[in-house]
Order: sequence, then structure tokens, then C-alpha cells
Amino acid sequence: MPQGNEPLINELRERSAGSAYTPELDTRAQPVEALLPEALLRRTPLQLPEVSEPGLVRHYTRLSQRNFCVDANFYPLGSCTMKYNPRVSEKLARLRGFQLVHPYQSEETVQGVLQILHEAERCLAAVTGMDAVSLQPAAGAHGELTGILLIAAYHRDRNENRRKVLIPDSAHGTNPASCALCGYEVETIRSNSHGQIDLDQLRAKLDSSVAALMVTNPNTLGIFEERIVEIADAVHKAGAQLYMDGANLNALVGIARPGDFGVDVVHLNLHKTFATPHGSGGPGAGPVAVKAHLEQYLPVPIVRAEGSRYVLDYDLPKSVGKVRCFYGNCPVILRAYVYLRLLGWEGLRTAAENAVLNANYLLSKVRQLGLPYEGPRLHEFVLSLESLRPFGVKAYDVAKRLLDLGFHPPTMNFPLIVKEALMIEPTETESKATLDAFAEALLRVVEEARTSPDLLKTAPHHLPVRRLDEVKAARALRLRW
Repeated sequence: MPQGNEPLINELRERSAGSAYTPELDTRAQPVEALLPEALLRRTPLQLPEVSEPGLVRHYTRLSQRNFCVDANFYPLGSCTMKYNPRVSEKLARLRGFQLVHPYQSEETVQGVLQILHEAERCLAAVTGMDAVSLQPAAGAHGELTGILLIAAYHRDRNENRRKVLIPDSAHGTNPASCALCGYEVETIRSNSHGQIDLDQLRAKLDSSVAALMVTNPNTLGIFEERIVEIADAVHKAGAQLYMDGANLNALVGIARPGDFGVDVVHLNLHKTFATPHGSGGPGAGPVAVKAHLEQYLPVPIVRAEGSRYVLDYDLPKSVGKVRCFYGNCPVILRAYVYLRLLGWEGLRTAAENAVLNANYLLSKVRQLGLPYEGPRLHEFVLSLESLRPFGVKAYDVAKRLLDLGFHPPTMNFPLIVKEALMIEPTETESKATLDAFAEALLRVVEEARTSPDLLKTAPHHLPVRRLDEVKAARALRLRW
């Protein structure tokens, strides 16, 4: 990674930077002043940077090399599933026919795209064990919001006044916000000593006021809810719906299907499970899959097959309406579709098995640092660095020091039921050598915390930007030069 400061483009000045080949504007026929209203004319020159074309390219190339990215670095972010994106998916999604398609084209001119969207829906329904899918939601949290809207519509249609959603304390942090946006009250279900839902407490809270239970399975501890079938039965007997956050599906795909253990609604993160660009690397996609009794409430339109043609069906009178413009993030869906077809059922299963293998191998190397819940893990695990508190070191400091050693930090301080948590997910795409190197780096940093704590408290030391005042950064934003 390049060292030193890189000036802003407005601060970059090159003498004799004239390497642009644009012709002079010919205003002999009509002066500029005659083309524009007087009020719009500038009185002072526009302060544009004087930079040559090579200088401009080098500036932005240097900036790009400062980025952490999955192509250059290991991202052990728990729950985020930052895995390698296959280049074959990128290449096929960039085919001219896909690149130039426009959502306002008539259905007759986009039959190939509609076919892929339809087949992608069928693939995702098969993978999840569900009956119908909407590709509209643009990300995981957006999928959550859509799923809760569907559940709300279902209960409203039945004249049921249910006002609460139950959420385990091991669930994803966006779950409560999604419920609140839909007007629901949230009640927490605590975890038992095994890091799973306390079924007795759940049963005690299930009554006619409960609309749904939102469960993350496997949960954020990386633990599979072993009593999920009993949980589903209890929820349904109370007249509620079982929603599953599918962000951790990378551990189950090809092995277990949410629809088979009683889930009514599940969202999927295509940018996690099915290896498409993620975060600042590209838009996400959070399709929602439902059982048949919720299909009529899905967002419109739905892609339907009518003989050899594909059509956009808006005829769902009980639909919750659109949740996004057009039909979803098609470039992301295309990449996920290629990934699904490339791997097939057996390939998906192998990917999930390797994700579980990598997580447990890495755990075996570092579990002595502090494992708050015993038992088997699936695709991720959570360590507690509470033992470093006597040295004045927090998980946050460990994360900052890992940056000096070339590793992106794991997810910090989450889930909240683990003090000084590091949530680590290596994914299936990382090699044993990478996992060994990360384990060695983490053990080294923890040893430094005990012997040289100030080294961690002032980290990072070797990046272009040192430790920031993050509170001030959040409260005093400077978004332009």
C-alpha cells in the first residue's frame, strides 16, 4: 500500500499541464454571451485543477491502491461474507446485450433478461425451499423491510391486530429497525447458555399480539438453532409468522433449506452468499422468498412465464406495491445467476461445507483467546477479548493494530451479548495459508496487547491515515472540498 499523503485533485498543480487534445471553442459565428442569459454568465474563471491526463490517471490510480479490497486483502468480517467474486460472472454480466438494456424497453425486446430473472427466481426458490421470490429489494436490510411488510399485509388481510415482533438477542442489528419502520414494537428473546434461542421464554411471550419471530439461523455467534422446527411450530400455533434473516445462508446453501424447517419468509443477500460485488464495490441485492400463502402480497411486478414468452405481471391486487424502481439490481442478479448455474447444487453444497471447514479450522488456531459459548460452529465464530481489559486494551484497539499487519479487522463489538467481541468469518474462498497468516497476526497482536499495550492504543502506525476521531467525524461531516 502506498505511503505518504496524496493531495486532493484540486490541490494538485502541474506546470505546463497542457496535454488535452480538445479543440478550441469556435465562437466566431456567435459569441458565448449571445448563447447564454446574462444572469448565468460567470464573472470569475472556474477554479479547475491544472493536471495533465497522465497526471490525472496516476492520481486516481494511487488513490485506488490505498483501498482495502477483496481482490488484494483478506476480509474476515463476521456476517458480511466478503468472498471472492468470480471473474466469469463479471465477464458475462458485461456482455453488450446486458450492458445496453434499459428498463423502459418493451417486454418483447428484453425477453432474454426476463428469462434470466425468472430462472433466477426459480433457482432461489429451490435453494431456500420456498414457493415464490421477489428480486426487487436492493440489499439485505431492504429485504428485511420488505419481508416484514409482507407479514403485516398478511395479518391485516386477516383482520388481525398484531403489534409486536420478537427478535433474539443474537439476531442481526438491522432487524429491530426494519420492524420499527413497519410500525411494530420489538421484544427481545434472550439466548440460553448454548447461545441459542431460549425456547421457554419464547413460548411465554408468544400470544395473539405477536406478528412474527425474526430469527437469524445460523445466528451471529455462528451457531445453528438446533430446535428450529420446535420454534417454528410454536410460532405458527400462536398464529404468527417465522421470518428468517438469510444473511448467513452461506453456511446452509445446498445443505439445508429454510422452507423445510418452517420458515415463512426469508431474505437472501446475493452479494454475500452468491458472490457478487458488495458494499462500495457495487450495489447489493436482497431478494425475498416466501411460502405460497404470502405470494399474493409480493411487490409488483413479478416475472411470469406464459408459454415461450416472459411477461411482467402487475396483477397482484393485494401486493404491498413497489419497494424499488424497476425490477431490482439486474447487474447483481445476473452475476448471482451465473454463480448459481456455474456451481449447481453440488457445487453450492461444497462451497458451504468449505466455509464451515475454514471457520472451524481458524477457530482451532485462536480459540484460546476466549470463546464465550462452546459447541460446534458453522461459517463464523465470535471471540471475546475481555481478558485484555486489565491491560487497558479493547477489541477496537486490536482491530486497529491488525490494519498495520495488512488485515482488515473482523466485525467488532457485535453481537452485543458478547463483551469485547470479534466476529470472524473467513468464507470458503480463502486458502489455508491465508488463514494461518491471519491467525498468526491475531495471536501476535494479542501478545502485544499484554506486553506493549500503547502500541495498540495508538495504532494504526503504517497507513496513510492514522487513528481518527470517529465521533467528531460523524458529527462534523466534511463531504466536499
